[in-house]
Amino acid sequence: MTSDHDIDHLDPAAAAPPTTTPADVTEVADVAQRVADAVSRVLVGKEDVVRLAVVCLLSEGHLLIEDVPGTGKTSLAKALSRAVDAPVSRVQFTPDLMPSDVTGASIYNRVTSEFEFRPGPVFASIVVADEINRASPRTQSALLEAMEESQVSVDGRTYVLRRPFLVLATQNPVEMEGTYPLPEAQRDRFLAQTTIGYPGREAELAMLEDRADVDPLSQVRRITDADGVARLADAVARVYVAPVVREYLLTLVRGTRTLPEVLLGASPRAALHLSRAARAAAAMAGRDYVVPDDVADLAVPVLAHRLMLAPVGPGRARPTAHELLEGLLSRTAVPRGDRA
Repeated sequence: MTSDHDIDHLDPAAAAPPTTTPADVTEVADVAQRVADAVSRVLVGKEDVVRLAVVCLLSEGHLLIEDVPGTGKTSLAKALSRAVDAPVSRVQFTPDLMPSDVTGASIYNRVTSEFEFRPGPVFASIVVADEINRASPRTQSALLEAMEESQVSVDGRTYVLRRPFLVLATQNPVEMEGTYPLPEAQRDRFLAQTTIGYPGREAELAMLEDRADVDPLSQVRRITDADGVARLADAVARVYVAPVVREYLLTLVRGTRTLPEVLLGASPRAALHLSRAARAAAAMAGRDYVVPDDVADLAVPVLAHRLMLAPVGPGRARPTAHELLEGLLSRTAVPRGDRA
């Protein structure tokens, strides 16, 4: 972990003037905390999951939530959309869903004798893609351009999506019936992946008591709006990353490509996503510069879902991507202040 002494030496003041003002990060930290508190009243006992969702929102990334039905995946998405008063849409992915059902399509107007583009549900600030892996890979791929470039191309024309743009997708475990594994290109466009899991006993007991006649979603109040999130995201993008921290981040990403248990390691896009997420985490902590702990804390949720593991022989246990990354983190030297 990074000590206070190390943090002092990672402060950019001596090397370069900070590009994000203290007022900026104070506002980011304040709004992020209030959004997280509002969502946590719906998703009880899952503060880490809520924090990751807010990190994705502020770093303009996308979040993939994998879990069994009934654990609160959709509730998280709905609570976040209510706390952030921005246009939201929901797409229920099914095997018969077509790409045009997501992106929109050109419809012939008999009155004008012209084709008119009718935007699909992807034209919203927060798109809830429910059970994304129940649709065919062809339909899943309809989101690729939107998630990477914040635009949609239909019939030779390009339509720019609004800011902020967040795809909050839920998927069921691939072992369940009627699911398709997400293609590698699709997984790589999600900034992070997480699992909610079942609530603890006390939290589940409180749910039974408190939600008998009150829907907690109805009590979530507006914290900010789309313009506010875009402004905070701009401030997050200007958070300073020292050269030694960039080297540490890149060492972790490149390290995944040399693990013998991994066929496909983290991509250069993964390095960019991890940097953006670390900036968001730093601003949420009230800092205008990133420390190594910001990178280490987010390395697993940002990188694990991108790794393609090598097959193992019969009778041998295969380590999980999480376990491999934890081992890589433990072996990678953390930069200290005297190297900044």
